[in-house]
Amino acid sequence: MTMKPLKLTMCLALGWLFASSCGEGREGNDGEDPDLLVEMSQQTLKRDDADHACRVSEALQRGALGHAIDGDDECDDDDAVRVGRREFNDRRLHHLGGNGRACSDCHMASDSFQLSPAMASARFNAFQACRAKRRHWDDPLFRAIDADDFRVHGDAAHDFTNLTVNGLIRVTFPLPANVRLIDPATGAPSTETEADVWRSVPTVNNLAITGPAGDNPWPRGPNPNGGYQLDGRKGTLPDQALGALFGHAQVMSAPPQKFLDDVSAFEESLFSSDRIRDLSDAMIAGTLPLPSTDPPLEALEQEGKRVFGRACSICHGGPSRTVSRVPVVRFHNISTTCPRPVDTASPARWSFAPCPPSLARNVRTYEFTQPDGTKVRRPSSDPGRALSTGFVGGPPPTDDWNKLDVPTLFGVSATAPYFHNNSAASLDAVLDHYAQFFNFVEATAPPGVVPPVASTDGVNFNRKFLPEERAALLAYLRKL
Repeated sequence: MTMKPLKLTMCLALGWLFASSCGEGREGNDGEDPDLLVEMSQQTLKRDDADHACRVSEALQRGALGHAIDGDDECDDDDAVRVGRREFNDRRLHHLGGNGRACSDCHMASDSFQLSPAMASARFNAFQACRAKRRHWDDPLFRAIDADDFRVHGDAAHDFTNLTVNGLIRVTFPLPANVRLIDPATGAPSTETEADVWRSVPTVNNLAITGPAGDNPWPRGPNPNGGYQLDGRKGTLPDQALGALFGHAQVMSAPPQKFLDDVSAFEESLFSSDRIRDLSDAMIAGTLPLPSTDPPLEALEQEGKRVFGRACSICHGGPSRTVSRVPVVRFHNISTTCPRPVDTASPARWSFAPCPPSLARNVRTYEFTQPDGTKVRRPSSDPGRALSTGFVGGPPPTDDWNKLDVPTLFGVSATAPYFHNNSAASLDAVLDHYAQFFNFVEATAPPGVVPPVASTDGVNFNRKFLPEERAALLAYLRKL
């Protein structure tokens, strides 16, 4: 990125702190560059200036706040979107007994309404440097519940490697009755009743056009047509918000339904572009044909669109770019969890990039008791929907192991890093992974079985993109 003078950077960021307001969190941040704040935080490591660090920390926390929609004033309490915005930004959560977090602390407006490792690290650096002088300084992003050592030290936990290095938060699942965790020290089933997995915080942009799709239902588990959260386990946005309030804001009592509905209304007003907002309006109105979601495309981007249609649209298709209208399963294991499949053939038919140590450390071994009483052990950093269903086995398209939902690709150029564990730093890395994934699918498909990801006609494996098509596909993805 282009570095700007630190003095100018501070002025831009601190401008958020003194903007006019109507209710808590009125300050918006449309058009601000999050890289500026990351740069500021990096500077705190080079300067022995705790006061500077406190100003940076305050600016980063203020920059997280969700902005007003279309520049409207939010003083009208009768508007669900405006009220929902205030609730989205509310760190006090009156009468709910939370831990000081707002929705916006993880879904940061200054970070495309997601949480990237760079922004999490920036907030942590400034927070720690400020506390050198002001020991009571706080940043609600860093609560013990999302510390790696929370299970050992409880509220005194302080290891935030997953959050600051990987940009991941803890998601806790009660284990199904037939699932046990294996104690790594003894190799025997442990007494644990819950499993922790570490997942990215996806953007809440474009939620109005994602969620349940109604096509090709999954054979088991919650929301077989898709939903919210990375594994689709929540069927509605209010349910998603409620789960986040209990799981991450640690509220002590449930909020009124209107609170959840208003937060959902605000989230549904957020789009990565006006083009996608127009698409959402048309989908709600039932207008046909739907408007194009493409901006004007140059020749290279047009070619990329053709490649996308062949190689990507079977999963990232349809008007929402989450599912196509041909037979296709909604949930997929694309081998991004750790450990990743390793080919023992020589020469290797596929070669996934190995998981870095910061992600591999999250692997646990699970034991599933099958209906016939047999036991299956598998290692994974995130078993996906299997943590909801307790089901593993069966043909690849219907095995719940490591299965996650299909995200929309609209606005994808602004939401790096990618995948449920932030393991792909760039779109280039995403294509590197998929090139190997297509090789893996082709090599491991059972005899006579063509997985849905492999073909549009059920016969020919034609999903691969060629090396000479890569630049065009990248150009199109960046326009979505």
